[in-house]
Amino acid sequence: MMNRNQKKGNIWALIPLGVFLIMYLATSIVIGDFYKMPVSVAFLVASIVAIGMNRNTSIHEKVEVFCKGAGNPNIILMCIIFILAGGFAQVAREMGAVDSTVNLGLSILPGNILIAGVFIIGCFISLSVGTSVGTIVALAPMAVGIAQKTGIPMGLALGAVVSGAMFGDNLSMISDTTIAASRTQGCQMRDKFKMNFFIVMPAAIMTAILFASKNVGNMVLDGNYEYSLLKVCTYLAVLIGALLGVNVMIVLVGGTLFAGVVGMYTHAFDIWGFVQAVGKGIMGMSEIIIISILIGGMVEVIKYNGGIDFLLEFITRRIKSKKGAELGIALLVGIVDICTANNTIAIVMAGPIAKDIADKYDIDPKRSASLLDTFSCFCQGIIPYGAQLLVAASVAEISSLSIMRYLYYPYLMGICVILAIVFGIPRIKENSIKDLKFEK
Repeated sequence: MMNRNQKKGNIWALIPLGVFLIMYLATSIVIGDFYKMPVSVAFLVASIVAIGMNRNTSIHEKVEVFCKGAGNPNIILMCIIFILAGGFAQVAREMGAVDSTVNLGLSILPGNILIAGVFIIGCFISLSVGTSVGTIVALAPMAVGIAQKTGIPMGLALGAVVSGAMFGDNLSMISDTTIAASRTQGCQMRDKFKMNFFIVMPAAIMTAILFASKNVGNMVLDGNYEYSLLKVCTYLAVLIGALLGVNVMIVLVGGTLFAGVVGMYTHAFDIWGFVQAVGKGIMGMSEIIIISILIGGMVEVIKYNGGIDFLLEFITRRIKSKKGAELGIALLVGIVDICTANNTIAIVMAGPIAKDIADKYDIDPKRSASLLDTFSCFCQGIIPYGAQLLVAASVAEISSLSIMRYLYYPYLMGICVILAIVFGIPRIKENSIKDLKFEK
């Protein structure tokens, strides 16, 4: 196995990243469709280019380096968690937990704060299911109906849905972004959650107030919104278990079995329907798993060739303080997200570099994980070509640009994370999450 004796930055080692950006970003901009070029194909080509570089090393050795990166314990564990999270989410969805949660919220919403209520429902669903796009798909039709009945701007109603969806995308224990940020930075997901909570909760509260100020009158929605508290409890069980510190794999396996039992008890499916739902959920995570493996291998080759050292030197020579390092981490993942239009991929790509920066400037892992997740979600929530806005806009057949002015939560989340960096809040003492607090 080859051994690099000295670290030397090499800008040419970053060529594979340039290949990816040209294949994915440039091509998408030219054809006007960010989903025409499969991200996995772009990363595969970039990985092949990475292995083909550095003539001083044999192909056999470079493939060995690639496999070492792809098989990194953090990458493999992250993929396993993706598999378990996909199985749970699909079983819960087919069992009817999403519909029950939506209907429960609609049945108790006061008519004069419907838009704020839509935001709050979105927050709970996305926190429970761990997917912003899934939340938008579930809630957007209802928001469109509210807009049509009340005459409020369609963009406002969908802005509340997207805002609520991004809340859970950032915070959920089973969100791809939480899993990726925690694993790449080497911290517990519950610790990252608590750190994140202190940073973004002010944004959520201010968002709810802003949407509540958009009074639509004392309207009562028509329809009989049936729900099952038992089905809703499947999400609560996973959320509470994760917050109590139970191992995430135990939580997800237990949650999947619980959701399966509830589904069979309520006749949502039989045993084979349960098994098929698990399989479907696992397959639904296949792309992000493949991409994670390709990125892990590609980044390891780039690192071996000196690309990561060059980036670190380029970024850190402009960093003069710990706050500067935190801002560098935020900007790094933000730029990658804008280029890839996928916050999970952005975190997986930027995570190793962010970890090196965090170690050099003594930034707590849970803080660097929180910065990665929060800033990537901020960028993902406001780019008009991101999946979230495109899905929301397609439901109402409007432009994603008409929703952007009402994305209160993503904008406030971005402001809050910048303020957290500038003022160093919440502060950490003795590396214990129990000591998180806002300084007076």
